[in-house]
Order: sequence, then structure tokens, then C-alpha cells
Amino acid sequence: MSTLFQQEQQHLQDVLEVVDQQTQKLKAETSKRQQEVVSIRRHFWDEVKINTDTFDDFLETVINLRQETQALAVGETTYDHVKKRLSTLQKMQNAPYFARIDLKEQGMNEAEPIYIGISSLMDETGEDFIVYDWRAPVLSVYYDDEPGHVSYKTPSGTVEGELEKKWQYLIRNGKLISMFDTSLTIVDELLQEVLGQGTNKQMQSIVSTIQREQNKLIRHEQGRILIVHGAAGSGKTSAALQRIAYLLYKHRATLKADQVLLFSPNGMFNSYVANVLPELGEENMQQTTFQEYLQQRIDGDFTLETAYEQLETLLTNSLTEKMKSRFAAIHYKASTAFFAQIEQYFIALTEKGMQFKPIVFRGEEIVSANEISQQFYMIYGQLPFAARLEKIQQGLINTLKKRAKYERTKNWVQEEMELLSDVAFEEARRYFARKKGFKREEVEQFEMSEQQLAQLLVARRFKPLREAIEALEFIDIPAIYEGLFDENTFISQDEHWAEICQVTKQQLASGILLYEDATPYVLLKEWLVGMQVNRQIKYIFIDEAQDYAPFQFEVLKRLFPAAKFTILGDFNQGIFSHAHQLNNFEHLIELFGEQETTLLAMHRSYRSTKSIIEFTRQLIPEGQAIIPFNRAGDVPTLTILQSRQQLHEKIQHRVVALQQQGMATIAIICQSAQESKDAYEGLASSIDQLKLMKSGSAEYEQGVIIIPAYLAKGIEFDAVVIYDASKYRYGQERVRRLLYTACTRAMHQLTLYSLGEPSGFLHSPCEQDVIQTIVEGE
Repeated sequence: MSTLFQQEQQHLQDVLEVVDQQTQKLKAETSKRQQEVVSIRRHFWDEVKINTDTFDDFLETVINLRQETQALAVGETTYDHVKKRLSTLQKMQNAPYFARIDLKEQGMNEAEPIYIGISSLMDETGEDFIVYDWRAPVLSVYYDDEPGHVSYKTPSGTVEGELEKKWQYLIRNGKLISMFDTSLTIVDELLQEVLGQGTNKQMQSIVSTIQREQNKLIRHEQGRILIVHGAAGSGKTSAALQRIAYLLYKHRATLKADQVLLFSPNGMFNSYVANVLPELGEENMQQTTFQEYLQQRIDGDFTLETAYEQLETLLTNSLTEKMKSRFAAIHYKASTAFFAQIEQYFIALTEKGMQFKPIVFRGEEIVSANEISQQFYMIYGQLPFAARLEKIQQGLINTLKKRAKYERTKNWVQEEMELLSDVAFEEARRYFARKKGFKREEVEQFEMSEQQLAQLLVARRFKPLREAIEALEFIDIPAIYEGLFDENTFISQDEHWAEICQVTKQQLASGILLYEDATPYVLLKEWLVGMQVNRQIKYIFIDEAQDYAPFQFEVLKRLFPAAKFTILGDFNQGIFSHAHQLNNFEHLIELFGEQETTLLAMHRSYRSTKSIIEFTRQLIPEGQAIIPFNRAGDVPTLTILQSRQQLHEKIQHRVVALQQQGMATIAIICQSAQESKDAYEGLASSIDQLKLMKSGSAEYEQGVIIIPAYLAKGIEFDAVVIYDASKYRYGQERVRRLLYTACTRAMHQLTLYSLGEPSGFLHSPCEQDVIQTIVEGE
């Protein structure tokens, strides 16, 4: 063992002692703070004297409440801070750092060794760093530069110096396994070791293996929008999560985790990435899917088709004339041309076309839809759009007030009073007593009149109607949206417009809002009732952005006017219909402006072995641009079979063999949910603990799973089995990218089966070099 290695091992032990000392100290501090918070909560009301006899007594009560509330808030904040730091230190007990640079800043006599970890660690005096947080400005040189002259930016200016050495460490359970002196960002040996490990139930932090192009993504600060077009397995999602951690660290005085929003592909993916930020000592950002966001905005107007239901329909139905019309509708409604059409339609509504609902109480029409329409176009027609609605709203509420007084004398009110329970009667009496200013001890003396009770009962019955009017629910938004597809209302330049109108109106009439209609419907609704913009969100991250239509980006830009966007995608994985004809993000550059947009390409793929990447890049046009990381592995195999029984036997044997090789996560990937269901029914009895993943699955499962290709996006597995790569399943150009997506989920092993003739996309000029083909049953 070299002297240098021994010195580094001793340094590691010294650092671990500091970590342990600070951990023990914080454990005691955490326990103390917890007890303080519990004590404040337990005795909160003991410290507050409630007295409202006079104004001075009331004021003193308010002051006491405020003081106790502030004390509780300070205690809870301190406890959370200490607990968070303790959690970070406990993570550092296994590996307090992963790298080191020797940097001689300009004006210094010798280089300073700077050790790099997931968080900073200071000595007992609190003056000197033992370990630096990987996000510190100085450490950009570790990820970006080779030894030699370097510079880095700090809040106080640019610092220059000489980078003499870069060291990388492999530390496991507090032991130094190996160390490397390298002029590269990450030597192949270390990255090989990390990438060669099995997958986990959740995505892990990659701070110890960040590459130069990933670091550009992480530390980027210019402009409003960063677009990352990265190959499958390039680490763009992992790097984006490290970017969130970096932003929270750099802007910690002004940026909170709840001001960052991640749009992810599905709920299962949310659980998959949920551990990355906590692992780095940061709180998780807000997470949602675009589907969930739409569902909140549509709020029961229709039954909403999901994106996956749309895809499932297109995958499992033959290409009839009706389906061709559906494809045409999807493509057009995803376009900026349709966005412009809705914008024109909304402007036209100021002159004609608005639809309203009548105001009805107990089955009787109080105000007709026609009366509301006359007010909108005739009485208030000279006012701006929003002002008209406000006037109508005020008038309707006034009408309700008058009607409520009239209703108090009706027989139904008398009947309800007679049927009122004793408990309900007592609640009503106490309500009026408090309203009249009776003290607590005087409430029992209050006598409620019959008129007061009638007033209360009528008010409660009118409350839902009043709330509906305040929410502008008297606008018939579904009818207005349907009016857009009346060929006489609007003439579109699209050649398929007549067919699009027919398909759309049929679905709307059945109470179903197709996925391609969801965003346009939400946009029109927002314009009608007033755009509910969110200025609290400062950063938005959109993963699998190739699945978002240009129309959807137009809407997101308007809904989050104060946010900066990080958009991650790969058009080679664009599996939704509207993305088939798109290969880049040029439409986003046009939307946000060239000056505000930075485009970053990531061509190197790290997820899969070199053999798998060399095969998968043959599946797509221009796939040769993808650069594989040099990690050895078995060549993928394609087995051609003639019966489903044969197929299930082969898969069962293959799963056993993969498990014996130590593969912890094995995905049997199917084209669709329907095929997944069929495969599960055929394999469940022969594969132990086999799990079927569905679009509603909330958590990613380890072990052996069956999953549709579109749900597997963004997730990686030790081994992937393609259930049926036949021409029948993947014969059309529109599913080429789906096959590519499925195959690129594999880290170590990729096995394909085909029932009959395999997909033509599997054939290439150098096919024999990248895949081993086996034909059985002939």
C-alpha cells in the first residue's frame, strides 16, 4: 500500500471522526429542540389568557397569542433546520467526500487541497472548511476544467488560479477503496464501477459522476429558457434534479423548494425521483403531471381522457377512416395554428357566440340564459369583456338577495323549520347569539325568532347558487367550446377541418373531453373567466418535453409568466402522435425568443452497455450521433418464435437466468396496456411475484414487472425483455420511436422476442454486429 494511499486513508478517518462528533452533538440538539416544541404545543393555551371583556383585555389576548405563536414558529423552524443538518451528516458517515482538487489561487504560495462532498463540513471553530459542498462556485473547475490555468465566478468577482491536481475517490462504508489522479472529469474506472451497479427502487444522486456537459445543464443561469435535447441515458433527468439542488443552494436566501415545479411523465416517475433532493439535503420541489394540472382546471366539466388512454386507443385500433380523422384532429389541435384560431374565436365572442346557463332555484328559472345573453351583448355591450361579466355577476347576486327575502315566507321554509333536528336548531341559535355579540356565558339566554331561523335556512339554500355565480359558472363553457367546431362559426384553413369538427362534437356530446381537446379547452376557459396565472413559481422543469405539443407550451408560458423553464426531451422518444413529425425544439425558440433561449445537446449515453447502445441507435434515423460510453456487455438477442406458449416458456426461463446473474430489476416491456394485461395473464403463474404496472400505478416497483413501453419512459432497469418485437406490433413508422424507447430502458441486458416476422426496424446493414438472432420452431 502506497504512502499516499495511507495518508488519504488517515485523512478519511480524521474527517469521519469530525462527522461523528458533529452527528452526536446534533442528535442531542435535535432531541432538545423537539422537546421544546412539544412543550410549547402542550402548554400553548396555558400561557395565553383569554379575556375579551374590554378592548384592552382583547388587545392583550391578541398580543399573548401572537407571542406564543411566534415562539412556536421559531422553535419548529430551528428544530427542522437541526434535523435536516443531522440527516445530511448521517448520509456523510458512509462517504464524506468523493473528490478533491489542489488549487493554487492567484497570489497564494501553495495549492490548497479542497475536498468535495454532497454538503459542506466545517471544523470545530466554524472558520475552516474540511469538505466543500459540490455546488460551491470554486468547484465548477472540478467538473469543467483540466489541470492548468483556470478561473471561476463568485458573487464578488472572477477568481483565477492554477489547478494542479484532480483526485477522485471510491469510498464505501467509511473505507477508501481506491483513488485516482486524473486530468479528466471522471475516469472510466470510477464511472464504470458506478454504472455497473444494479438499479435501485429510486433514482440516486449523481454528484460524484457529473460530466462536463451535465455540469453545463446544472449551473446554467442565462436567459429564461434552457432546452436540453439529450439522448436516452444521457443523464439529463438526473442532471436536472442536481440543477434544482444547485439553484436551491445558490439562491437559498430568495428561493424555496415550493417555488420550483416539476412536470413529470406520470405518478410512478414522481416516486422514482423523490429521493434525489433529500439525498442532497434539500427539500423536494413541487411535483405534478400535466394531466393532473389539466384535471384541476377542467374541474368536472367533462370526463377527461388521459394522454395514455389516447395513446392506447391509437395503438390498439386499426387505421380506419375514423382513426385517420382522429390522427388529423390530434395533429391540428397540437399546433400553434389552432392556438391562433382559438384566440380569434375568443375575440369574436365579444360580438356573438357566448352561451349562458339559466339561474335556477328549486326547479324554477329565476333568470333565463337569454336574459343574461341580452345583458352581455345589449345592456353592457360597450364595456370590455371582463367588465361585462362583472356587471352581470353583480346583478345576479342582487337578484338572489331579493329572491331570498321573497322565499322566506314560502311553505317549504316552514316545512324545513318543522323538520329541523334539535341539534341543528341549537347550532342556529348559537350562531345568531354570537352574531348579536352575546358572551359565552350569556348564549343560553338568547332566544331566536322564527324570522331569524327562516332567514338562516334560506341563506344556506342559496349559498351554493351564490358561490356558483361568484365563480362565473353561469357561463356555459362546454357549449362555447363546442361552438368553435360549428363549421358555420369558424372556417379553418386545415384540410381536415370538417372531419375534425364532426369527431369533436360527437365526443363532447357524450360528455367526454378527448386529451387533444383538454389544453385548448382549459385555455378558452381561462380566457373566459380570467387567466389564473401563477407568479409564485420561479422555476419550472418539464421532463419528457417531446411529448408536449406546441399548443401546450403556449399555455404554460402564459400560466407561469414569472418562471424560468428547464425543458428536457429526446425526440427519438417522441411516442405521442403529435410528436411524430417533430425532430427538434425550434418552435420553443420561436415562442420564447432566441435571446432568451439556450439549447444544449447531450449526445453521450451512459445508461446502457456499449453493446446495447450500438444496437438501439440502429433503430432510429440519425442514431449514429449517439455516442456510447465504453462499458462492455452482452450483445442483445432476438429470438423468433411461432407460438405464444413457446414465447411464455422462453420468457420464464430467461427471467430465471437473469435473476441468477443478479439482475434486481427486470422489465418485460409490452407495446400497450392491453398487451401487458394479456402477457401478465399468461406469465403470472410461472414467474414468482410478477407485478403488472398500469397508468394509475403510484409507485415504481422493484423485482420483475410487466409494463407498457410508454409508462417505462424515464425509468431504467437492470434487464429488459421486449415481449413481442414483431412486425405486427412494431411494423408502422408511428411506433418506431416506441420500440426505441422500450429498448433503451435496459442497463445491462436486453432480450427481444418476436412472434413471427420481426419488426423491419430491427434490420440494419450491420445487424449481425449489434444483435444475435435466433430462429426457433421452424
